[in-house]
Amino acid sequence: MARFVKGHGLGNDYLVMEAEAIDFPFGPAAIRRICHRSWGVGSDGILLRVPSEVADAGLRIFNPDGSEAEKSGNGLRIFAKYLWEHGGLRKSPMTIETQGGVVEASCHVQDGRVREVTVEMGRVTFVAPEIPMHGPEREVVGVPLQVGDRFLTITACSVGNPHCVVFTERLDEAEVRRLGPKIETHPAFPNRTNVQFARVEARDRVAILVWERGAGYTLASGSSSCAVAAAAVRNGLMDRRVTVTMPGGELGVEVREDWSIRLQGPVEEACTGELSPDLVDALRRREPLPWE
Repeated sequence: MARFVKGHGLGNDYLVMEAEAIDFPFGPAAIRRICHRSWGVGSDGILLRVPSEVADAGLRIFNPDGSEAEKSGNGLRIFAKYLWEHGGLRKSPMTIETQGGVVEASCHVQDGRVREVTVEMGRVTFVAPEIPMHGPEREVVGVPLQVGDRFLTITACSVGNPHCVVFTERLDEAEVRRLGPKIETHPAFPNRTNVQFARVEARDRVAILVWERGAGYTLASGSSSCAVAAAAVRNGLMDRRVTVTMPGGELGVEVREDWSIRLQGPVEEACTGELSPDLVDALRRREPLPWE
């Protein structure tokens, strides 16, 4: 039975599913249909629990366009809550294996439910080949990037997945929606990239808007928050403990001296359910969406 739990971190929502319970071809076309908000259940992605030989649980993260992500701060918090409340893993901290490495998650429980999760996101790198980003081997900190007829000053990094941060005096959603996809697919980034526009408000506070790789404009992103905090520290703009504000809410990020990152924020469950026979039949027939 293809059951799911739908959760969100500040409005960034995912479906959690068990790989062993899926009885239809699970590939990009199926992921796009399930995630579609009219033709499927609707979500910003799927968190698929898989076996792990090196951690308490394994996780594969899929974007709504069918591509796979290495790591997701919001996704990891949602997944940790799922493991605690549905997955038979009442352990804190717990370890989770992702395509971007093994992370540690600690659940904060109140009245029997996980209300917040702290995630050790690993170390950030600004070195071009490690992001990855084309060009000479150097730290990509405050460098120019031509996007169409504009030159933007960017700081690029990886926290297990790639990010491109643009510090700005003014946040403009229309500009993020216009430039975000151009930066995401810029030839400089061979694996595409997540994009953040950031306005520093104080030494301990920054506001951001996010264009997420494979998902588009999103209300919140945990890994993006980590990337912006790290980029701000690297550029000397902020201290090491910061609050990141997004349209969906706030997350706390700590950037340590060794460039390891701790992320903490709320998580909520929206609903539980199972894919209907009609949807499962369409998935078994590998039916594409009408425009594909």
